[in-house]
Amino acid sequence: MEEKTNPVYSRNIIDFVAVANEFCKYAERASEVNGNDLLKILQRILPLLYIKASLLPELEPFFEDKNEKFVTESDWNKIHDTLKNKFGKADDFLEIYDDELTEPDIPVACSLAENMADIYQDVKDFLLLYQTGTDEVMNDAVWECRLNFENIWGQKLVNSLKAIHRFIYSGESVGLEENEEKGNNEKRNTSEWFISKRQREFRDNEQSLSE
Repeated sequence: MEEKTNPVYSRNIIDFVAVANEFCKYAERASEVNGNDLLKILQRILPLLYIKASLLPELEPFFEDKNEKFVTESDWNKIHDTLKNKFGKADDFLEIYDDELTEPDIPVACSLAENMADIYQDVKDFLLLYQTGTDEVMNDAVWECRLNFENIWGQKLVNSLKAIHRFIYSGESVGLEENEEKGNNEKRNTSEWFISKRQREFRDNEQSLSE
């Protein structure tokens, strides 16, 4: 079998695809993971994603038109809202470096969920384009992904990782487990109250009929 020599099949790109898939998988299934565990998972995945993205080759685009986009605003909102809920009080953090800062050294409020959703959007679009199997489309997907990494989401990743590190080693919890347990207890108590009430009503009716 003839070995493919096209750079879109290079080891560095294949490695990035593997890590990008893992990142997107956890972003899409965040509702199934405990918030504190999710932060620890991201603590391990984000450095790999950064390293592998930094090793993507510099390619020239084939097409003049922009790449097709797959992640919709609805998709972004779903990822963002789920992550924001999971991160709890870990979601908000202050950051000195921000592209929108007009004055340096003034911290601005940032959101882990927003950063992760932005990274997800670019990475997921890349993966779906790369999976087409068309060399030219795959080439332009790599080209755009590297460009966006350099200018947009690479910095968001670094900022987020710093915030995740600080929160994990602060010893704090995202603070959702207690609320979730309380909510479950409230639901359970309400259910028990409702059943008991219906049982009392049934017994009263039975007694009335017997009289």
